[in-house]
Amino acid sequence: MKRLYALLFIFSLLFTLSACGQTANNVQTPAENTQESLAPMDTSHLDETEREVSNTEVSPSEQIQYNSKNFNFETRTVTLNSGYEMPIYGLGTYSLHDEECKNSVTAALNSGVRLIDTAHAYGNEAEIGEAIRDSGIPREEIFVITKLYPDQFSDPDAAIEEALAKLNIGYIDMMLLHHPGDGDVEAYHAMENAVAEGKIHSIGLSNWYVEELEEFLPQVTITPALVQNEIHPYYQENDVIPYIQKQGIVVQGWYPLGGRGHTEELLNDPVISEIAKAHGKSSAQIILRWNLQKGVVVIPGSSNPDHIQENTELFDFTLTDNEMAQINALDRNEKHDWY
Repeated sequence: MKRLYALLFIFSLLFTLSACGQTANNVQTPAENTQESLAPMDTSHLDETEREVSNTEVSPSEQIQYNSKNFNFETRTVTLNSGYEMPIYGLGTYSLHDEECKNSVTAALNSGVRLIDTAHAYGNEAEIGEAIRDSGIPREEIFVITKLYPDQFSDPDAAIEEALAKLNIGYIDMMLLHHPGDGDVEAYHAMENAVAEGKIHSIGLSNWYVEELEEFLPQVTITPALVQNEIHPYYQENDVIPYIQKQGIVVQGWYPLGGRGHTEELLNDPVISEIAKAHGKSSAQIILRWNLQKGVVVIPGSSNPDHIQENTELFDFTLTDNEMAQINALDRNEKHDWY
């Protein structure tokens, strides 16, 4: 009998241990527990800089603005704060005139370019308008930027009408103030009125930097959709670009290949040439792609159809973080034009 009781006790003990094990297998571990997954991240293993970044709350819209991740590399456009879409690469037309200008714009449009940059000071708005009208491409597919020069600020309404008449393409996609000058705030207000009247879709500034923007922005109603400044590997504006982008403003770079008298040196830079060789691309394509990955719209100028086509082939490769850093290290703070 004692042996029977002993056996019963052993079987009972085994049954209990088995049940406990089954229960233990069904209990959530801390990592699976919902409350644990929502707990603050342990940052004790991070250095001071990493902890500061991880503890900073940034809204999704601010991240997009600051990092310019609103560049859509599939559609090759960016959505402006005005709500309009603008191509992220185009053609600059400074120094192009008459038939050369018309032929260059035509070549660009035939190569798929849909962003054309001009200005009153360039003296070629009429030729550009003619090339657009003759292209057969629907007007709404082409984005045209022009600019008012400071000598027009005293009568901006007349200057806006003059641009509309010379271009003769119905409306202006984007009008900029070419650079600061007497009466610039009043001229901007005139552009704001033209937006309300549907004559201009978006407005912005050219050659405005942090100090000028801090003074200018509080005096206007419509936040500029674009700021266009000189930007290239030897003049990178690494303090200016993030400031502008953080305001929700798109940055566009003129002279992306260095500008008159400096292009050859920049295209032959050993660092850029080596990166170009690694990708099977030209130095110009590497520089333009570097701009795009920094969130900077590019408008290289050219009258050569082959170069115009080459400057569109920017979307079948990506620069690595290391390659971006190598080009960033080339900055000389070397401005190639006076404004």
